[in-house]
Amino acid sequence: MTTMPQEADNYIFTGTCRAGSGVVAAVTSFLADRDCYICALEQFDDESTDKFFMRAVFRRQGNSPAIETMKDDFAEVSEKFAMEWQFHDPAEAVKTILMVSKYDHCLDDLLYRRRKGEFNMEITAVVSNHQDLRPMVEREGIRFIHLPVTKDSKAQQEQRLLEIIDETDTELVVLARYMQILSNELSQRLSGRCINIHHSFLPGFKGAKPYHQAYDRGVKVIGATAHYVTSDLDEGPIIEQILTRVDHNYSPNHLVRVGRDNECMALAKAVKYHIERRVFLDGNKTVVFLGS
Repeated sequence: MTTMPQEADNYIFTGTCRAGSGVVAAVTSFLADRDCYICALEQFDDESTDKFFMRAVFRRQGNSPAIETMKDDFAEVSEKFAMEWQFHDPAEAVKTILMVSKYDHCLDDLLYRRRKGEFNMEITAVVSNHQDLRPMVEREGIRFIHLPVTKDSKAQQEQRLLEIIDETDTELVVLARYMQILSNELSQRLSGRCINIHHSFLPGFKGAKPYHQAYDRGVKVIGATAHYVTSDLDEGPIIEQILTRVDHNYSPNHLVRVGRDNECMALAKAVKYHIERRVFLDGNKTVVFLGS
């Protein structure tokens, strides 16, 4: 997927409202009237939910007003359509907390992609219920926070996590193979901004040893699913899924190795889409714009 150029005056508009006539014209006319060049435009009308979704990348030009002025002026358009909307500056790094346990492959992959500039993410902290990955994290100069979780301490540690999110002004939480189930309350508090990677092509092979389950069933494809976290375990809105073709020659250990690659790819894509403001919640589904 092509990465959008990070010109200083590029912005991303996202909006959703009830489907109806005139929405696209209102938004594009608003931008054109303010000397903004529209670099990319994507829209979707979900007839099953009667909701409209729109993402536009635009560039301010010589006669464009300040972005704060444009935000104030857009209120009139949004009120007309009862629209939920935002102007995003893609140059601003998205503040993110990564949560891990003992598996390191997804964490390592995200750290590598961040170093290589694949997505504009500021990791405010890595939070773990174990100490195993502390050296990997601290080598990167990133704050590592150990929050051990037991049955008795779970509520207290989740409250501490929320405090860390608030203290660091974190927008996104990524469960990079964090092997603890979030409480219903925490899942609701993080609705639409907490991404999990599940080690199967949902809804199949849940629970322990999914690749051994897959082997026992003689599967012909294995996969991984990145989704937003909800109070329904592994039932949240799906952002990305990766599949790999396998056959009878694959042992359980071979499936595990292939599965690790799938998990890394699915999670990285989901994080990238979220950071680039490509994902819209649509009930228990998502709308993901994959254009330029």
